[in-house]
Amino acid sequence: MCIMTDGSLLKTIKHNCDISDARDNGIYSICTLVLKLRNLYKWENGLEPWQEPDSPVLLDWIAAKEEYWETIQDKSFSRIPVNGKEIDPFLLPVINDYLSSDNQIYGAGYGRSLKAVFFIAEVLEDRLVEGCPTLILGKEKARELSSPFAMLQDDVIYIRKEPLRFFFWDQIQEINPSCRTAMQQALACYGLLKDGCSVDREKLIDVFDSIIDRELEIFIYHEVGENQDNLVESFELKKIISVFPASALELVARAVKDILADTHSKGLLGYILAKEKKSSLGFYVSFLDGMRKHLCPEINEASKQFWENGDWSLIEKARMESRMKNEEIGARLQDICSRLDRGESPDEVRVWAEKNVLAALGLHVPAREEGIT
Repeated sequence: MCIMTDGSLLKTIKHNCDISDARDNGIYSICTLVLKLRNLYKWENGLEPWQEPDSPVLLDWIAAKEEYWETIQDKSFSRIPVNGKEIDPFLLPVINDYLSSDNQIYGAGYGRSLKAVFFIAEVLEDRLVEGCPTLILGKEKARELSSPFAMLQDDVIYIRKEPLRFFFWDQIQEINPSCRTAMQQALACYGLLKDGCSVDREKLIDVFDSIIDRELEIFIYHEVGENQDNLVESFELKKIISVFPASALELVARAVKDILADTHSKGLLGYILAKEKKSSLGFYVSFLDGMRKHLCPEINEASKQFWENGDWSLIEKARMESRMKNEEIGARLQDICSRLDRGESPDEVRVWAEKNVLAALGLHVPAREEGIT
């Protein structure tokens, strides 16, 4: 039997995706939510990342989606029908054992602000990278709004090419002025610049999937780095998120965890340095944004000098400096978890963290009459 003809299984997973979006679309800013909805529309309608829908059609679709969300936002996730049984949607082994004969993989977990993530995708490749089983996934049958394109779960790395394609295209089209040089350097490696500065759009479309295939490793090695021994473990991150969801503390914790993964000797920057892969360095620096960029300015500054002299030792020095600094921040994040474990109230811990973590990083914290030291 072809598993994907099992309509009840696929329908249930899609419904759980909708419930997740209905519950937690509020974690995004208006601009981010619109971008994610636009890409979800493209995916549902089989459009390429560079194909833009008519605005009236897209706006009507978004309005209908939001109306639907209102009808299901209070519902619980449904159990998955497998061989006549109802399986917990987060019990992956049982569901994937059922799907394996059809070369499909089911994923479920929690992402930013503990938003539930669900998907089904075809398996394109099964690799072993630095001892980590790594699955490269292709066409997807179900997905929700966030659709993280690189994941580490139970020591298995998942790379989802469909959402990665949308991410890559959006990043290239919406270059932050402060990252323009890095992106131009990356695109120049593929001969995609006209007059030294503007992107040759038609050529980019022609070679787009080739670029995705050649740059996959930077995302794989981010997850490899995350799988190494780092100061901020997944359970500590989840604890901070569960107590302080959608807060500056969550953003800092996520950024520090990412930076420690990237700066590990076996992580993303270690891979780039070993291969001396200029295009990957350009993409990585151009993708740094928000809190990650704030917490590792050394990487950005070193790259500016690198474009001028090609000295890879500058990048290695910046990697080590950034790692040391973020290990110190990671130790303070561990203190947050320890204080919670000792029974301090979330309010007490929040005040301590605002002074000893956020303020120490130059981040704005609310004014208070009393502090806890």
